[in-house]
Amino acid sequence: MTDDRPGAVLVLTNSLDATADVVLRILAERRVPVVRVDSGVDLHNGASLTARYETDGRRGALVTPTRALDLQHVRSVWWRRPTAYGGPAELGGQDAQFAGSQMFWGVGGILASLPRAHYVNHPWQIRNGEYKPAQLAAALRAGFLVPETVITMDPAEARQFCTERPAVYKPLWNTPYRDTDDKAQQVWVREVNPTDITDAVSLCPHLFQTKVEKSFDVRLTAVGAQLFATRITSPELDWRRQQDLLSYEPISVPNTVAASVAGYLTDMALVFGAFDFAVTSSGSWYFLECNPNGQWAWLPSALSDPIALALADQLEKGPNA
Repeated sequence: MTDDRPGAVLVLTNSLDATADVVLRILAERRVPVVRVDSGVDLHNGASLTARYETDGRRGALVTPTRALDLQHVRSVWWRRPTAYGGPAELGGQDAQFAGSQMFWGVGGILASLPRAHYVNHPWQIRNGEYKPAQLAAALRAGFLVPETVITMDPAEARQFCTERPAVYKPLWNTPYRDTDDKAQQVWVREVNPTDITDAVSLCPHLFQTKVEKSFDVRLTAVGAQLFATRITSPELDWRRQQDLLSYEPISVPNTVAASVAGYLTDMALVFGAFDFAVTSSGSWYFLECNPNGQWAWLPSALSDPIALALADQLEKGPNA
């Protein structure tokens, strides 16, 4: 089937992305044309991508076994969780490495530069927004309360910071890690005693932050100008650690926080952001991070359904959103 209707939505994600499924069902009900592709997998399994650049303009097509998408007529791109680019299965060694790099720069470059398409979010802005140092700098510019933080490879600097205040450690990136028994391990946010800090800090950057004496956490999901805030009550410092013990309820967003969220999204050129805050007993909201491609479908349906509808609206409206 050839989809020659203008304004299709291109969804780039893996086949197991249940979060995308929620929004795609809404778009299907609205009869919005959608093409879903896992660019890191499908282009090695029957799909193809072509772009031409000529003196009279550019044109191209993304073709799958069931659909053909004119790259000039993409309404929106939802850049969710596509598989990382790599070489085809039949290649190995340097050949696979070479093919994978050409996929990254070629396919990634084409799909990130579609004319007139509305990106939620643009992949380059997603990557920029994933750097925690960039998040902290943008948060300060936006006027958020931010816990005092140090990122260092100097053990003495780390010990001094953690001596002067109650502090926590958090990784700069959730890198997959397995122990000697090949068991997956998760690095959680945890309290740090100065005596815990060894010279191993010098091996890579470490992030230490003042511990916020919080009453509860907030996950605030921003979709354009719409804000969806959920109060999360947990016995853990890092609420992700035991999610079966969490309780959720909607919470209103203070005007000052809403203004800072808008400023942050504009500064980072984001349409979507999943913000985490620690809220004190006095009602102060401390910015912890903003995931530019964060999950939200794990929330109870009463809290996640409005987010799905807002995302569907963004994708349906396209550049007019």
